[in-house]
Order: sequence, then structure tokens, then C-alpha cells
Amino acid sequence: MSQVDIPKPVRSGLVIVDPQRGTPQRVIVLQFNPDSLERSLAPQVAGADGSGDRTEALRLKGPAVETWKFTAELDATEQLDVPSPNGIHPQLATLELLVQPASAQLRTNQALAALGTLEITPVEAPLTLFTWGGKRILPVRLTELTITEEAFDIDLNPIRAAVAIGLRVLTVSDLPTGHRGAELYLAHLAQKERLVGTAAGGRLSALGLGGGF
Repeated sequence: MSQVDIPKPVRSGLVIVDPQRGTPQRVIVLQFNPDSLERSLAPQVAGADGSGDRTEALRLKGPAVETWKFTAELDATEQLDVPSPNGIHPQLATLELLVQPASAQLRTNQALAALGTLEITPVEAPLTLFTWGGKRILPVRLTELTITEEAFDIDLNPIRAAVAIGLRVLTVSDLPTGHRGAELYLAHLAQKERLVGTAAGGRLSALGLGGGF
């Protein structure tokens, strides 16, 4: 197989979307796909606080709380064909601004506070989607962003860094009915249900059990 025949790997990344129009505002393609992903699902069960009765032991009161953790690597030396006078500052800034309100909005809030406004509405961030291939497109909120800068150029611009990213999947329990993110979550859940239908079924005999247990 020649070099041109080798398919390029699909990159994972984040897409910042206008929640009203659904149009992408920014696409963040991870330079390298993470080597591993840590996913955690905590079921939301009725009576989990000990106040429920025995009839609720098997009841789910909502979607599981799902979190993702992975480490993204950034390396300016892998992009020698692209001028990089600022090292990987731009890439890091793009990620950091996902958890920061805009400076203009902060100035507006300061001005409102100075005028005596008693209640200032918290800034609403754009809808963030995490993509890992075509079968996993998730509305998320960043919960962790830990940056370890590992190498620098002569001007102390970072040229290599590891970024630990934590995400919490947003579900219909987090978003208003009809919100674009809620619809994307339901589509993601439906995709999982379709995948279950393609899985090979097991047999009770493999567990040493009979039909009547």
C-alpha cells in the first residue's frame, strides 16, 4: 500500500456551537488523539440518599452523570512547517478561554455593579461539543483544565505541554427542553441503544445457569 492510500486518522476535538443557530463558532482539533480515555458513569437512582422505600430500589430518576478525562498533548516542534513565533500560546489560550467569560462581558458586569445593579445574570457560555469519532458527539462542560508546560523556546514561549482535560456530559437533566445540547444528548443515547442491538447475545448456559435459574 502506497503512502497516499493510507487513510488519515480521524481527529478528536471540541466544537464551540451557537446554541440558538447551531452554527460552529470555533473548531478545536486535538493535535494528537489521546492515548487513553477515562470514562465514569454514576447512576442517578431513586432513594440514593436513604430516604426512598424498597419499591424504588430499581428506579432511575434520570440519566447517569458521565464524566470523561484525558490528556491532550501539544507540541510546536511537530508543526515545523507552520510559523510559531508564540509557541503553543495560541492553542493553550483557545482551551483556557473555554472556562473564562469574555473580557468585554466582565467589563459590562463591572459597569452594571458600579451603577448599583443588585443582580447580574451569570454569563452564559457557548455550547461545547466533544467529538470522538462519528459515534460519540457529546454536549459537555469543562470541569478540569490542568496545564503542564514541559518545554520553552528562548523567549520562554511554551513549545510543548500536556493538558489534562475533564469533561462532564450535559444531559436532559442539565439543559432546558428543546435545547440543542439536550437534543444532541438524546441522539447520543439513541446511538448507544442501536449499538446494543448489534451486540452478540450471551447464553445462560455460559454462566452455568438454567432457564429457570
